[in-house]
Amino acid sequence: MPLLAQTRSYGPGAEPVRYPEPDVIALDPTFAKYKIGSSPIKRLHTGSLWAEGPAWSGVGGYLVWSDIPNNIQYRWLAEDGHISVIHNPSNYSNGNTFDRESRQISCEHGTRRVTRYERDGSVTVLAERYNGKPFNAPNDAVVHPDGSIWFTDPGYGSVGNYEGFKGELQLKEAVYRIDPVDGKVTMVTDEIFKPNGLCFSPDYKKLYIADTGASHYKEAPKNIKVWDVVDAKRLANGKEFTSMMMEVFGRNVAGLADGIRCDTEGNVWASAGWSDARLGYDGVHIFNPEGKRIGQILLPEICSNVCFGGPRRNRLFMTGSQSLYAVYVEAQGAHFC
Repeated sequence: MPLLAQTRSYGPGAEPVRYPEPDVIALDPTFAKYKIGSSPIKRLHTGSLWAEGPAWSGVGGYLVWSDIPNNIQYRWLAEDGHISVIHNPSNYSNGNTFDRESRQISCEHGTRRVTRYERDGSVTVLAERYNGKPFNAPNDAVVHPDGSIWFTDPGYGSVGNYEGFKGELQLKEAVYRIDPVDGKVTMVTDEIFKPNGLCFSPDYKKLYIADTGASHYKEAPKNIKVWDVVDAKRLANGKEFTSMMMEVFGRNVAGLADGIRCDTEGNVWASAGWSDARLGYDGVHIFNPEGKRIGQILLPEICSNVCFGGPRRNRLFMTGSQSLYAVYVEAQGAHFC
């Protein structure tokens, strides 16, 4: 596996990359069909402090993402690449998604709540407490076809004053479901150290969740877990889907997965980083439905999150530390966001 060329330039004014794109790598022959050799990795924006939560608005034709420490959400317009601030302040939002009515859902560190932006510009609070206690700091969210919203609550936005407000975590780190009818919040699992990114399988029968608990618990595994979704309301049979450890140049290297998304064929595309930058770990790791790592997209920065977007949902957007990247692939996002 080649090292990522740290001297490579990205963005406007950069020298063209020679095709085929060298930093989209097939680790298994089955990944070759997803790579477009003539689609370069493009940097669309840089200057954030910690870019997170990319989400595609099919109705609006734009991508929204968070710059958590700067307390801002940005919007990138597909029409002309124009970038503007969409929400300022954003309450130190992290993950974003869109519901079935194309309304933006945001996980806010600063207020410890999950909110929805209405079409008239008002904000509806969907969840802010469980059993009378405030959430730790909601992190990422996905929407089920029945309208329920599932979100993780690891608490990173409350462990310091950089991405929110430092405060006590009053709840065990867990994953929750907001009922679409009565708005009731139920805890679906706490069998994970620090649940981070999450996504449903294409048929919504499984839920994948990245565990980043190794950031605070030495006994925590560096992995992605998977559960069966029962009756669209609860989880069962939790187990490891895949380990984030991989062999690079004869060395076992383990970083962390963060944001994750499924494509229509059941592959899991996981943002990754927090390992040795010299060994080509940072970027996106792609796993087949059996949990085998079949491909990588290398980036010069730790990748925090991903989403599929564009009219055909075949462009992968990647928030990477200080920047926003994108590359076309021969895969389609399983869901609208």
